[in-house]
Amino acid sequence: MDMDIATLSKGLDTIWVVLTAAMILLMEGGFALLEAGFVRQKNAVSIIMKVFVDITFGALIFYFFGFGLMHGKDAGGLIGTTGFMLSGDLSNIHLNISHDTFWLFQCAFVIAVISIVSGAVAERIHFRAYILYTIAMTGMIYPLAGHWVWSTGGWLQKLGMIDFAGSAVIHALGGFSALAAAIFIGPRIGKFTADGKSNIVPPSNLPLASVGAFILWFGWFGFNSGSTLSATNGSIGHIAVTTMLSASAGGAACILFTMFRYKKADPPMVINGSLAGLVGITAGCSFVSDGAAIFIGVLCGIAMVLATEILESKGVDDPVGAFAVHGISGSLGTLTVGLFAKPELTASIGKGYYGLLYGGGWNLLGIQALGLVVIGIWGFALTWIALKLIKLIMPVRVSKDEELIGLDVGIHGVPAYNQDHDFLDLETMKRENNR
Repeated sequence: MDMDIATLSKGLDTIWVVLTAAMILLMEGGFALLEAGFVRQKNAVSIIMKVFVDITFGALIFYFFGFGLMHGKDAGGLIGTTGFMLSGDLSNIHLNISHDTFWLFQCAFVIAVISIVSGAVAERIHFRAYILYTIAMTGMIYPLAGHWVWSTGGWLQKLGMIDFAGSAVIHALGGFSALAAAIFIGPRIGKFTADGKSNIVPPSNLPLASVGAFILWFGWFGFNSGSTLSATNGSIGHIAVTTMLSASAGGAACILFTMFRYKKADPPMVINGSLAGLVGITAGCSFVSDGAAIFIGVLCGIAMVLATEILESKGVDDPVGAFAVHGISGSLGTLTVGLFAKPELTASIGKGYYGLLYGGGWNLLGIQALGLVVIGIWGFALTWIALKLIKLIMPVRVSKDEELIGLDVGIHGVPAYNQDHDFLDLETMKRENNR
């Protein structure tokens, strides 16, 4: 009878993790629609192609190299040494699911990380260079940071850092990597005037971007609740509630804040505000109260608006707000765990620390801050180095003509919408995209 219960438990956990992994993979459709809606029409196909690079190359590289570096047997708290191609000794992974199932869930995470960067370099990065950067991110940059926090023996994990589903490991890392890439590659042609004033580049399709945001919101329930890695974990419902509340608070805060600041509710900001709330709650979704989740969402939503303004004032071009949404909100979400983590909720993971506002002292907040700084610097520096090395091999940025024509035609040779032409030569496509 005990064996039957154990088998049933393992089966339920396997189904739960596979389904939530699929929900996270569906988020790539959300990324594609969101970014295609935010960029100009002449670059919609290029966004879709980058998402396909994320999924295809990302999954393969994570299988061959990334997973082993991230979750293999620890060496010095810094790196995994087994588990490449899911082979070798993985006895350090103690879960009620198979290694294959665990890999699938982790693969969905790594694909999300690289997709964060794709938006920051939209409309100007060269496709071949992006492929090489995807290999660097999924094969080394993300796996090593993930090992430090999530793998048994990782040095930040041993210190007691809490990052339930990745505000730091995924979003802050991806956000600071996106910032480095955006600075390295430079702004789009015409984005800033000679005196540094920012020109507005209107989104091509806000309804499309909105649908993308809703798909991301849906997938986030898999992102956060699925990180229990168990269908019988009693915190699944609470995680889903805090996720919903923070996302809603982030969007509501942006509606009110932009009405006050700009005299009208700003649709792109509202879209990103809900996403900011989702990013912010990801670290502490299992460990904070409903009220704290609402506060985190409001904080991240308003901070995202201000960060977007500051970034533009500094001449940094981030077409979809990747750094403001993921870098800033991921940072705030990581730090707020050190404030709001409840003793009765963190006790279940045996860290021994809880939030400052619950009498836990400065220990957890200090650890969270240390981990955030390390991960932010790691993502920024390694992205910069990776792009520098790639530039030695090939151009990182497309040519001026390709950028003006649009990457859809200039790089991929096809427009997003054929406008009912039966046949279209290259010169005609160029004229259509320059109208």
